[in-house]
Amino acid sequence: MNANDPRVALPPLNPDRSVLVVGPSVDEPGHWAGAPSCVYSEGVFYLAYRLRRPIGQGRGHSIVVARSTDGERFETIYTLGREEVDAESLERPALVRTPQGVWRLYVSCATHGTKHWRVEVMEAADPAAFDATRRQVVLPGDPKTGVKDPVIVWQGGLWHLWASCHPLERLGEEDQMVSDYATSADGIDWTWHGTALSGRPDCWDSRGARVSAVVFSGETILAAYDGRASAAENYEERTGLAAGTDPSTLTPLDTEPFAASPHGGLRYLDVVALPDGGTRVYYELTKRNGAHELRTELR
Repeated sequence: MNANDPRVALPPLNPDRSVLVVGPSVDEPGHWAGAPSCVYSEGVFYLAYRLRRPIGQGRGHSIVVARSTDGERFETIYTLGREEVDAESLERPALVRTPQGVWRLYVSCATHGTKHWRVEVMEAADPAAFDATRRQVVLPGDPKTGVKDPVIVWQGGLWHLWASCHPLERLGEEDQMVSDYATSADGIDWTWHGTALSGRPDCWDSRGARVSAVVFSGETILAAYDGRASAAENYEERTGLAAGTDPSTLTPLDTEPFAASPHGGLRYLDVVALPDGGTRVYYELTKRNGAHELRTELR
């Protein structure tokens, strides 16, 4: 791999050498800890993640925000329950800190009795002080589209967003997904610029592609994304890499996944750049028994 290859920005993963951050509350299939979003700020790792039970038992029931000084051992500082945001289920959050020092927690919320998703946001001076009674919808979706799992990056004086968008018009096809791209001056009001990444016919990602992390590296944008080949692989996506010179247009780099679990999925990869030039990654990994756990690697 030469120095100009965008994959240099994200070395290969090695789950066998990863460290467990959070395990499922019950070590059985359908119980998950994962969907991480991490911010490194002033020597502290702040991690938001989702806890899930099986379908019929509450699905995504909580979002947890935790802090750590070493990136591995975390202390919970805030928990959000699905009832607090009137959601049937919660999916991956996005935790960011604005250039002004304000913390934001973007929350993916399932609308009751439907396949629709929306994204709401809360703001606080400290990530332990989010208040669900003071929230607003920022990505409402519409009757034809569910929107969730945003990846939000401040770059070049602008907020950039990639969100997983799902079609709702055809029954049974709602699991399909593409990653649409939007920009914003304030991180609240967004302008959409179309689809940045979608699955490829007859490939491992043919059913959909969901951006999970974005790294700006010189003139190149490198994205990790979740992909699946069929509806049966829903919840067990593998991770691929895509790149481009324009954030609105990303192209998969390989014909095979970048990373997977030997027992199923490796998904929701997040990438945290460290001051010493290193990288810490977080991801959701499928265990042998079908449960999912949240793990980290220091690269």
